[in-house]
Amino acid sequence: MSNRILPLELIDKAIGSPIWILMRGQTELTGTLRGFDDYVNLVLDDAVEYSPDPRDKSVIVKKELKAEILLNGNHVAVLVPGGTGPEDSLAARS
Repeated sequence: MSNRILPLELIDKAIGSPIWILMRGQTELTGTLRGFDDYVNLVLDDAVEYSPDPRDKSVIVKKELKAEILLNGNHVAVLVPGGTGPEDSLAARS
């Protein structure tokens, strides 16, 4: 029998590490995961938000968030522990 890992265990192993987060819609964030709860609400440090400019969708707006932030787990679509975003992500295009 292979070792199984539960989703929350995987997130727990990522605490203190860089993480790449894709939110519902077109927003992406990178930062250092500091904590989470059972609802996958996330606490991040050194977060950077990448989103399309509302006036010109071909332009990506990079916003450095200076404070510790809390993300609502209902809006999280994908978590990539250790990730900084692939070459074709919004994060890489800015």
